[in-house]
Amino acid sequence: MSLMRPLRRFSSPAIWLSLAIVCSTAPASARPQETIPPQTASTEEATRHPLPGTICGSVVDRSGALVTGARIKLTREDASGGRETITADDGHYCLTSLASGAYQLTATLEGFKPQTLSGTLRDGEDYSAPQIVMEIATASAEVRVTPSTVEIAQEEMKAEEKQRALGIVPNFYVTYVHDAAPLTPKQKFELAWKTTSDPVSFGLNVVVAGAEQASNTPSGYGQGTEGFAKRYGASYADFVAGTFIGSAILPSVLKQDPRYFYKGTGSKSSRVLYAIANSVICKGDNGRWQPNYSSIGGSLAAGGLSNLYYTGKDRDAVSWTFQNALINIGATAATNLLQEFVIKKVTPKLPKHEPVENLVSKVAARFVRESD
Repeated sequence: MSLMRPLRRFSSPAIWLSLAIVCSTAPASARPQETIPPQTASTEEATRHPLPGTICGSVVDRSGALVTGARIKLTREDASGGRETITADDGHYCLTSLASGAYQLTATLEGFKPQTLSGTLRDGEDYSAPQIVMEIATASAEVRVTPSTVEIAQEEMKAEEKQRALGIVPNFYVTYVHDAAPLTPKQKFELAWKTTSDPVSFGLNVVVAGAEQASNTPSGYGQGTEGFAKRYGASYADFVAGTFIGSAILPSVLKQDPRYFYKGTGSKSSRVLYAIANSVICKGDNGRWQPNYSSIGGSLAAGGLSNLYYTGKDRDAVSWTFQNALINIGATAATNLLQEFVIKKVTPKLPKHEPVENLVSKVAARFVRESD
Protein backbone atom coordinates (compact mmCIF):
# COMPACT_ATOMS: atom_id res chain seq x y z
CA MET A 1 0.00 0.00 0.00
CA SER A 2 1.49 3.20 -1.06
CA LEU A 3 2.30 5.83 1.48
CA MET A 4 1.37 8.61 -0.97
CA ARG A 5 -2.27 9.48 -1.06
CA PRO A 6 -3.69 11.15 -4.13
CA LEU A 7 -4.44 14.99 -3.69
CA ARG A 8 -8.04 15.75 -3.55
CA ARG A 9 -9.28 18.56 -5.83
CA PHE A 10 -10.83 21.56 -4.17
CA SER A 11 -14.30 21.42 -5.43
CA SER A 12 -16.10 22.87 -2.44
CA PRO A 13 -17.59 26.31 -3.04
CA ALA A 14 -16.62 27.38 0.42
CA ILE A 15 -12.99 26.77 -0.31
CA TRP A 16 -13.18 28.81 -3.52
CA LEU A 17 -14.84 31.63 -1.64
CA SER A 18 -12.13 31.54 0.99
CA LEU A 19 -9.44 31.71 -1.68
CA ALA A 20 -11.18 34.66 -3.31
CA ILE A 21 -11.32 36.55 -0.03
CA VAL A 22 -7.63 35.90 0.60
CA CYS A 23 -6.69 37.22 -2.83
CA SER A 24 -8.79 40.32 -2.45
CA THR A 25 -7.17 41.14 0.88
CA ALA A 26 -3.62 40.95 -0.45
CA PRO A 27 -1.27 43.88 0.43
CA ALA A 28 -1.81 47.08 -1.58
CA SER A 29 1.85 47.16 -2.46
CA ALA A 30 1.27 44.26 -4.69
CA ARG A 31 -1.17 46.36 -6.83
CA PRO A 32 0.09 48.82 -9.51
CA GLN A 33 0.12 52.55 -8.40
CA GLU A 34 -2.01 55.14 -10.24
CA THR A 35 -0.13 58.31 -11.51
CA ILE A 36 -1.60 61.84 -11.54
CA PRO A 37 -0.58 63.71 -14.67
CA PRO A 38 1.37 66.90 -13.85
CA GLN A 39 0.02 70.38 -14.75
CA THR A 40 0.49 71.11 -18.39
CA ALA A 41 3.19 73.57 -19.43
CA SER A 42 0.70 75.77 -21.32
CA THR A 43 -1.32 76.38 -18.14
CA GLU A 44 1.77 77.45 -16.23
CA GLU A 45 2.83 79.73 -19.05
CA ALA A 46 -0.58 81.40 -19.05
CA THR A 47 -0.30 82.06 -15.32
CA ARG A 48 3.10 83.71 -15.67
CA HIS A 49 2.38 85.74 -18.90
CA PRO A 50 -1.18 87.16 -19.36
CA LEU A 51 -2.39 87.10 -22.92
CA PRO A 52 -2.82 90.49 -24.71
CA GLY A 53 -6.29 91.70 -25.62
CA THR A 54 -7.83 93.84 -28.33
CA ILE A 55 -10.44 96.63 -28.33
CA CYS A 56 -12.20 97.48 -31.58
CA GLY A 57 -15.12 99.76 -32.33
CA SER A 58 -16.49 102.51 -34.52
CA VAL A 59 -17.36 106.21 -34.32
CA VAL A 60 -20.47 107.81 -35.86
CA ASP A 61 -22.19 111.17 -35.71
CA ARG A 62 -25.78 111.84 -34.61
CA SER A 63 -27.08 110.93 -38.05
CA GLY A 64 -25.34 107.56 -37.94
CA ALA A 65 -22.71 108.47 -40.53
CA LEU A 66 -19.29 106.98 -39.88
CA VAL A 67 -16.74 109.53 -38.69
CA THR A 68 -13.28 109.51 -40.22
CA GLY A 69 -10.19 110.94 -38.54
CA ALA A 70 -11.45 110.93 -34.95
CA ARG A 71 -8.65 110.51 -32.42
CA ILE A 72 -9.19 107.58 -30.04
CA LYS A 73 -7.12 107.69 -26.87
CA LEU A 74 -6.99 104.84 -24.32
CA THR A 75 -6.02 105.74 -20.76
CA ARG A 76 -5.85 103.85 -17.49
CA GLU A 77 -6.27 104.94 -13.91
CA ASP A 78 -2.63 104.30 -13.16
CA ALA A 79 -1.60 106.33 -16.25
CA SER A 80 0.18 103.27 -17.69
CA GLY A 81 -0.16 101.75 -21.12
CA GLY A 82 -1.76 104.76 -22.83
CA ARG A 83 -2.46 104.22 -26.51
CA GLU A 84 -3.82 106.29 -29.39
CA THR A 85 -5.17 105.66 -32.84
CA ILE A 86 -7.33 107.39 -35.47
CA THR A 87 -10.50 106.09 -37.05
CA ALA A 88 -10.04 104.82 -40.59
CA ASP A 89 -12.05 105.83 -43.65
CA ASP A 90 -14.82 103.46 -42.58
CA GLY A 91 -15.00 105.03 -39.10
CA HIS A 92 -13.55 101.94 -37.37
CA TYR A 93 -10.57 101.63 -35.07
CA CYS A 94 -8.66 98.86 -33.27
CA LEU A 95 -6.24 98.95 -30.36
CA THR A 96 -4.22 95.76 -30.12
CA SER A 97 -1.74 94.15 -27.69
CA LEU A 98 -3.50 95.60 -24.67
CA ALA A 99 -3.01 94.45 -21.09
CA SER A 100 -6.13 93.46 -19.21
CA GLY A 101 -7.77 95.79 -16.73
CA ALA A 102 -9.99 98.86 -16.47
CA TYR A 103 -9.66 101.46 -19.21
CA GLN A 104 -11.22 104.63 -20.60
CA LEU A 105 -11.58 105.56 -24.27
CA THR A 106 -11.83 109.22 -25.31
CA ALA A 107 -12.83 110.22 -28.85
CA THR A 108 -12.01 113.75 -30.04
CA LEU A 109 -12.44 115.57 -33.33
CA GLU A 110 -12.46 119.28 -34.17
CA GLY A 111 -16.00 120.61 -34.28
CA PHE A 112 -17.36 117.80 -32.07
CA LYS A 113 -17.72 117.39 -28.33
CA PRO A 114 -15.26 114.90 -26.79
CA GLN A 115 -16.93 111.57 -25.96
CA THR A 116 -15.73 108.96 -23.45
CA LEU A 117 -16.62 105.42 -22.50
CA SER A 118 -15.19 103.09 -19.87
CA GLY A 119 -14.90 99.36 -19.48
CA THR A 120 -12.76 96.45 -18.36
CA LEU A 121 -10.72 94.26 -20.70
CA ARG A 122 -10.21 90.65 -19.67
CA ASP A 123 -7.07 88.66 -20.29
CA GLY A 124 -6.74 87.72 -23.96
CA GLU A 125 -10.16 89.18 -24.84
CA ASP A 126 -11.08 90.54 -28.25
CA TYR A 127 -13.49 93.19 -27.04
CA SER A 128 -16.01 94.93 -29.29
CA ALA A 129 -16.56 98.38 -27.71
CA PRO A 130 -19.93 100.12 -27.88
CA GLN A 131 -20.33 102.53 -30.75
CA ILE A 132 -19.15 106.08 -29.96
CA VAL A 133 -21.61 108.79 -31.06
CA MET A 134 -20.05 112.21 -31.64
CA GLU A 135 -22.14 115.36 -31.14
CA ILE A 136 -21.43 118.65 -32.88
CA ALA A 137 -20.01 121.18 -30.46
CA THR A 138 -22.30 124.08 -29.63
CA ALA A 139 -21.13 127.23 -31.36
CA SER A 140 -20.17 129.41 -28.44
CA ALA A 141 -17.45 131.95 -28.23
CA GLU A 142 -16.56 134.62 -25.75
CA VAL A 143 -16.37 137.91 -27.57
CA ARG A 144 -13.98 140.36 -26.06
CA VAL A 145 -14.37 143.66 -27.86
CA THR A 146 -11.64 146.22 -27.46
CA PRO A 147 -12.56 149.16 -29.65
CA SER A 148 -9.72 150.71 -31.57
CA THR A 149 -8.57 154.29 -31.12
CA VAL A 150 -10.26 155.10 -34.42
CA GLU A 151 -13.65 153.90 -33.14
CA ILE A 152 -13.30 155.88 -29.91
CA ALA A 153 -12.32 159.00 -31.84
CA GLN A 154 -15.36 158.53 -34.09
CA GLU A 155 -17.69 158.41 -31.09
CA GLU A 156 -16.09 161.53 -29.62
CA MET A 157 -16.27 163.37 -32.95
CA LYS A 158 -20.00 162.64 -33.18
CA ALA A 159 -20.45 164.48 -29.89
CA GLU A 160 -18.31 167.42 -31.09
CA GLU A 161 -20.41 167.79 -34.24
CA LYS A 162 -23.45 168.50 -32.05
CA GLN A 163 -21.80 171.43 -30.26
CA ARG A 164 -23.34 174.77 -31.22
CA ALA A 165 -22.83 178.04 -29.39
CA LEU A 166 -26.13 179.77 -28.69
CA GLY A 167 -27.66 176.64 -30.15
CA ILE A 168 -26.78 177.87 -33.67
CA VAL A 169 -23.10 178.56 -34.37
CA PRO A 170 -21.08 175.40 -35.06
CA ASN A 171 -18.32 174.82 -32.52
CA PHE A 172 -16.87 171.56 -33.78
CA TYR A 173 -13.18 172.25 -33.16
CA VAL A 174 -13.20 172.02 -29.37
CA THR A 175 -13.17 168.86 -27.28
CA TYR A 176 -14.11 168.70 -23.63
CA VAL A 177 -12.32 165.36 -23.18
CA HIS A 178 -8.82 166.08 -21.90
CA ASP A 179 -7.47 162.78 -23.25
CA ALA A 180 -9.53 162.59 -26.42
CA ALA A 181 -8.40 160.01 -28.95
CA PRO A 182 -6.43 161.46 -31.89
CA LEU A 183 -8.26 161.89 -35.18
CA THR A 184 -7.29 159.96 -38.26
CA PRO A 185 -6.59 161.90 -41.49
CA LYS A 186 -10.00 160.81 -42.77
CA GLN A 187 -11.70 162.14 -39.64
CA LYS A 188 -9.82 165.44 -39.88
CA PHE A 189 -11.12 165.92 -43.42
CA GLU A 190 -14.63 164.89 -42.36
CA LEU A 191 -14.60 167.51 -39.61
CA ALA A 192 -13.36 170.17 -42.04
CA TRP A 193 -16.09 169.28 -44.52
CA LYS A 194 -18.71 169.30 -41.79
CA THR A 195 -17.63 172.80 -40.77
CA THR A 196 -17.37 174.37 -44.23
CA SER A 197 -20.63 172.84 -45.49
CA ASP A 198 -22.70 173.81 -42.46
CA PRO A 199 -25.56 176.21 -43.39
CA VAL A 200 -24.52 178.58 -40.61
CA SER A 201 -21.05 178.87 -42.17
CA PHE A 202 -22.64 180.04 -45.42
CA GLY A 203 -24.67 182.58 -43.47
CA LEU A 204 -21.67 183.93 -41.56
CA ASN A 205 -19.80 184.51 -44.81
CA VAL A 206 -22.80 186.46 -46.07
CA VAL A 207 -22.40 188.73 -43.04
CA VAL A 208 -18.66 189.13 -43.72
CA ALA A 209 -19.29 189.92 -47.39
CA GLY A 210 -21.97 192.46 -46.42
CA ALA A 211 -19.57 194.23 -44.02
CA GLU A 212 -16.90 194.36 -46.72
CA GLN A 213 -19.48 195.69 -49.22
CA ALA A 214 -20.39 198.44 -46.79
CA SER A 215 -16.76 199.43 -46.32
CA ASN A 216 -15.93 198.84 -50.01
CA THR A 217 -13.12 196.40 -49.25
CA PRO A 218 -11.50 195.06 -51.28
CA SER A 219 -12.19 198.12 -53.44
CA GLY A 220 -11.29 196.28 -56.64
CA TYR A 221 -14.51 194.30 -56.49
CA GLY A 222 -16.65 197.40 -56.88
CA GLN A 223 -20.23 197.67 -55.68
CA GLY A 224 -23.61 196.25 -56.62
CA THR A 225 -24.63 192.63 -56.86
CA GLU A 226 -21.50 191.66 -58.76
CA GLY A 227 -19.26 193.24 -56.16
CA PHE A 228 -21.13 191.52 -53.34
CA ALA A 229 -20.91 188.15 -55.12
CA LYS A 230 -17.15 188.56 -55.56
CA ARG A 231 -16.70 189.49 -51.92
CA TYR A 232 -18.81 186.56 -50.80
CA GLY A 233 -16.87 184.16 -53.03
CA ALA A 234 -13.53 185.46 -51.78
CA SER A 235 -14.64 185.32 -48.14
CA TYR A 236 -15.95 181.79 -48.45
CA ALA A 237 -12.83 180.72 -50.39
CA ASP A 238 -10.62 182.11 -47.61
CA PHE A 239 -12.72 180.23 -45.06
CA VAL A 240 -12.56 176.92 -46.93
CA ALA A 241 -8.85 177.22 -47.73
CA GLY A 242 -7.92 178.13 -44.15
CA THR A 243 -10.06 175.31 -42.71
CA PHE A 244 -8.89 172.56 -45.02
CA ILE A 245 -5.21 173.56 -45.13
CA GLY A 246 -4.85 174.44 -41.43
CA SER A 247 -7.24 171.85 -39.95
CA ALA A 248 -7.08 168.88 -42.31
CA ILE A 249 -4.22 168.79 -44.82
CA LEU A 250 -1.31 170.00 -42.67
CA PRO A 251 -2.55 168.25 -39.46
CA SER A 252 -2.72 164.99 -41.43
CA VAL A 253 0.78 165.45 -42.86
CA LEU A 254 2.35 166.71 -39.61
CA LYS A 255 0.27 164.38 -37.37
CA GLN A 256 -1.18 167.19 -35.27
CA ASP A 257 -4.60 167.61 -33.70
CA PRO A 258 -6.51 170.68 -34.99
CA ARG A 259 -8.88 170.88 -32.00
CA TYR A 260 -8.75 173.04 -28.88
CA PHE A 261 -8.55 170.87 -25.73
CA TYR A 262 -10.69 172.60 -23.11
CA LYS A 263 -8.90 172.93 -19.76
CA GLY A 264 -11.70 174.04 -17.44
CA THR A 265 -9.74 173.50 -14.21
CA GLY A 266 -7.10 175.40 -12.27
CA SER A 267 -6.77 179.08 -11.52
CA LYS A 268 -8.03 181.72 -13.92
CA SER A 269 -4.51 182.89 -14.67
CA SER A 270 -3.39 179.35 -15.56
CA ARG A 271 -6.39 178.95 -17.84
CA VAL A 272 -5.69 182.31 -19.53
CA LEU A 273 -2.07 181.36 -20.18
CA TYR A 274 -3.20 177.96 -21.43
CA ALA A 275 -5.70 179.49 -23.89
CA ILE A 276 -3.18 182.01 -25.26
CA ALA A 277 -0.44 179.38 -25.55
CA ASN A 278 -2.76 177.15 -27.58
CA SER A 279 -2.68 179.70 -30.39
CA VAL A 280 0.90 178.63 -31.15
CA ILE A 281 1.06 175.11 -29.68
CA CYS A 282 -1.13 172.05 -30.13
CA LYS A 283 -1.32 168.41 -29.23
CA GLY A 284 0.26 165.96 -31.60
CA ASP A 285 -1.43 162.71 -32.51
CA ASN A 286 1.03 161.12 -30.08
CA GLY A 287 -0.53 163.14 -27.23
CA ARG A 288 2.48 165.43 -26.76
CA TRP A 289 2.42 169.22 -26.97
CA GLN A 290 4.32 170.75 -29.90
CA PRO A 291 4.47 173.95 -31.98
CA ASN A 292 1.28 174.43 -33.96
CA TYR A 293 2.87 174.33 -37.41
CA SER A 294 -0.46 173.35 -38.94
CA SER A 295 -2.41 176.45 -37.90
CA ILE A 296 0.41 178.89 -38.64
CA GLY A 297 1.22 177.21 -41.94
CA GLY A 298 -2.46 177.13 -42.83
CA SER A 299 -2.77 180.90 -42.35
CA LEU A 300 0.26 181.56 -44.53
CA ALA A 301 -0.88 179.12 -47.22
CA ALA A 302 -4.42 180.53 -47.28
CA GLY A 303 -3.04 184.08 -47.55
CA GLY A 304 -0.83 183.10 -50.46
CA LEU A 305 -3.66 181.25 -52.15
CA SER A 306 -5.94 184.27 -51.93
CA ASN A 307 -3.69 186.10 -54.38
CA LEU A 308 -5.21 183.92 -57.08
CA TYR A 309 -8.68 185.50 -56.77
CA TYR A 310 -8.07 188.98 -55.34
CA THR A 311 -7.63 191.87 -57.76
CA GLY A 312 -4.13 193.03 -58.49
CA LYS A 313 -4.08 196.06 -56.24
CA ASP A 314 -5.70 194.14 -53.38
CA ARG A 315 -3.35 191.20 -53.45
CA ASP A 316 -1.23 190.78 -50.34
CA ALA A 317 2.46 191.34 -50.60
CA VAL A 318 4.69 188.91 -48.73
CA SER A 319 4.79 191.26 -45.76
CA TRP A 320 1.01 191.48 -45.70
CA THR A 321 0.72 187.70 -45.81
CA PHE A 322 2.88 187.37 -42.70
CA GLN A 323 1.05 190.22 -41.01
CA ASN A 324 -2.26 188.45 -41.66
CA ALA A 325 -0.77 185.27 -40.22
CA LEU A 326 0.09 187.15 -37.02
CA ILE A 327 -3.41 188.61 -36.96
CA ASN A 328 -4.84 185.08 -37.27
CA ILE A 329 -2.69 183.93 -34.34
CA GLY A 330 -4.11 186.76 -32.23
CA ALA A 331 -7.64 185.92 -33.36
CA THR A 332 -7.06 182.29 -32.44
CA ALA A 333 -5.86 183.31 -28.95
CA ALA A 334 -8.99 185.43 -28.47
CA THR A 335 -11.19 182.56 -29.65
CA ASN A 336 -9.46 180.19 -27.24
CA LEU A 337 -10.17 182.58 -24.34
CA LEU A 338 -13.82 182.58 -25.33
CA GLN A 339 -13.74 178.78 -25.49
CA GLU A 340 -12.22 178.56 -22.02
CA PHE A 341 -14.52 181.01 -20.24
CA VAL A 342 -17.64 181.78 -22.29
CA ILE A 343 -18.67 179.49 -25.13
CA LYS A 344 -19.25 176.40 -23.02
CA LYS A 345 -21.69 178.38 -20.88
CA VAL A 346 -23.68 179.57 -23.89
CA THR A 347 -23.87 176.15 -25.50
CA PRO A 348 -27.27 174.68 -24.57
CA LYS A 349 -27.69 170.97 -24.20
CA LEU A 350 -23.97 170.41 -24.43
CA PRO A 351 -23.47 166.77 -25.47
CA LYS A 352 -22.21 164.66 -22.63
CA HIS A 353 -18.73 163.36 -23.32
CA GLU A 354 -18.70 159.89 -21.92
CA PRO A 355 -15.72 158.16 -20.27
CA VAL A 356 -13.72 155.83 -22.45
CA GLU A 357 -15.13 152.76 -20.68
CA ASN A 358 -18.66 153.83 -21.68
CA LEU A 359 -17.56 154.27 -25.27
CA VAL A 360 -16.04 150.78 -25.13
CA SER A 361 -19.39 149.36 -24.04
CA LYS A 362 -21.20 151.23 -26.80
CA VAL A 363 -18.84 150.02 -29.50
CA ALA A 364 -19.03 146.47 -28.14
CA ALA A 365 -22.83 146.52 -28.19
CA ARG A 366 -22.86 147.82 -31.75
CA PHE A 367 -20.38 145.12 -32.77
CA VAL A 368 -22.64 142.41 -31.34
CA ARG A 369 -25.72 143.86 -33.12
CA GLU A 370 -23.88 143.98 -36.45
CA SER A 371 -22.60 140.42 -35.93
CA ASP A 372 -26.15 139.16 -35.38
